[in-house]
Amino acid sequence: MGVARRESAAAGPGSRALIVDLIRSSGPISRVELVNATGLTQPTISNIVRRLIDDGVVRETGDTVATRGKPRSMLVINSRAAYGVGIHVGADTLTCVVTDTRGGTVGRQLVAGPADGRPESMAAHLAALYHDITRGLGLPPQSVAGMAVVGPGPVDVARGRFLALPEAPPDPQRRAAGLDLAHALTGRLGVPVLVDSDAAAAAVGEFWGRQVSRERTFGCLYMNSGIGSGVVLDGALHRGASSNAGKLGHIAVVRDGERCRCGNRGCLEQYAAPRVLVARARATGGLADRLGIRPDDPDARAFDVLARAALYGDEAARALVDESAALLAEAALALANLWDIDTLVLAGPGFAVAGSIYVTEIRRRLAERAFAREVHDVRVDLSSNPRDSAAIGGAALVLQASVAPGHGPDVAARV
Repeated sequence: MGVARRESAAAGPGSRALIVDLIRSSGPISRVELVNATGLTQPTISNIVRRLIDDGVVRETGDTVATRGKPRSMLVINSRAAYGVGIHVGADTLTCVVTDTRGGTVGRQLVAGPADGRPESMAAHLAALYHDITRGLGLPPQSVAGMAVVGPGPVDVARGRFLALPEAPPDPQRRAAGLDLAHALTGRLGVPVLVDSDAAAAAVGEFWGRQVSRERTFGCLYMNSGIGSGVVLDGALHRGASSNAGKLGHIAVVRDGERCRCGNRGCLEQYAAPRVLVARARATGGLADRLGIRPDDPDARAFDVLARAALYGDEAARALVDESAALLAEAALALANLWDIDTLVLAGPGFAVAGSIYVTEIRRRLAERAFAREVHDVRVDLSSNPRDSAAIGGAALVLQASVAPGHGPDVAARV
């Protein structure tokens, strides 16, 4: 398997991916409307739709639209055609989500990460979690399209493994670095397994679950322990040369600033990420105690407390969050100008509590300073489920690759 590249947005005659994407984002839709939308011939559309119905990916709703000629049957994605499993590897927890073909969540489980530091323990833990949730939901093995394991990265998508960065904290994902996780899990589970970054997964998940049109230039800004982004063009995630595109958190925002573990100086993550704001709160005399942030609180919980205080009017907490929001708005502006984005979603646990503060500041900044603001607005929304967005996106990755091949890694080759 070669180095992962950006998936081509299939748009030629006979494109299954194109038709699936149009039905997903526009359904219910008729065959005639598909002909008009694609420019393909009626026989070509009929052949593709017939195969999709035979495969169970698409179904006719039973509804018809009256016309002067023959009534038109309407087509939608069959939500039960396949299920995807996504597991997000956090600092000390594993979040597992199962979604149906249309991106609806049908199951969720949150467990602690493995206690020991052996990479093999991570594989065993992930396999056990997969079996627990699929069996608990009563899903037949053949109905599961695959599983994706996602985390902060960097990732080697081609090899199916996480890579370690120097000076990285010893969280479960880092302990699994270097292990060909996809290969190890595929052998245990008998289903395709992908390994990808949380930001990339969240971008695909939001695009898929929101039924966003492939005509949109769609961006996702993701914040958890770090900051990342993903961009979907013509229905396909832009991956870059090694599937590590979108590392927005490692763009320098302070000249000769603090050294980052990536090797750069002054990175956005060093000034705007939740863990940094928590560290500043702890270092501000009496603030952590006043807010109820305990010394042994994980950064994720401590940031939730800080963000809630900011929402409820604590001036010191609000000042910290406002500084972060201002920096994130600058990053969002750069992302919008670079890709000419028209839709941006904020996802990830970092936006779960104070997402409204970030959304408001980013909307304001883009309305005032986006390069193409006189041509089009940039729609900015908060994810409907920011905490689980990466896990949901992991499930979407395998579903998109399975039912709309050409948009993602070839999952059939992974088994």
